[in-house]
Amino acid sequence: MTGLMVLVAGLVLLGSALLWAVGMRNGLVRLRGLVTESWRQIDAELDRRHELIPPLVSAAAGHAPAERATLEAVVAARAAAMEPGAPVGRQALAEGALSSALGRLFAIAEAYPALRADPDFQALAAELTDTEDRVAAGRRFYNANVSELNARVESLPSAPFARLLRMRPADFFEVTDPAGAQAPVANGGTGPSR
Repeated sequence: MTGLMVLVAGLVLLGSALLWAVGMRNGLVRLRGLVTESWRQIDAELDRRHELIPPLVSAAAGHAPAERATLEAVVAARAAAMEPGAPVGRQALAEGALSSALGRLFAIAEAYPALRADPDFQALAAELTDTEDRVAAGRRFYNANVSELNARVESLPSAPFARLLRMRPADFFEVTDPAGAQAPVANGGTGPSR
């Protein structure tokens, strides 16, 4: 009878360990999925941001043709930010450079009253500001998920499971250029860092 009890106790212990391991694995996979999904949300907003730039530059070019260098810088920064499949860190740098270029464009708008008053420019600037706000909210959500995933990937008891699943810490989406940390806003200035 004691042999049977030892066998049952051993099976219960083994089953418990197996359930714990499955739960640990599933938690890591769930977090990886959250990071991926939250990045997709940011990516969708960045695509929207990129779509708004050509008509914004067009509107500005019609009122401020002498500012060609700034307009070309915005277009070039947009092209760099649209690099397909760029790692998150490089994407953050490119988006920071784009924010800086857009900040210069909005600063120029202050010098051209006709541009500031243009209803198309105003509408596009307002849409861009709204999109920037959604990017900032998405960035906060993404970075929170990355923080949780990284903590699990790098700490015990989940680190060995993460290695088995070939999970690595994910990159945060952070704007490192102080000028790029300022999101352009519709009034031609820059908003607070998000």
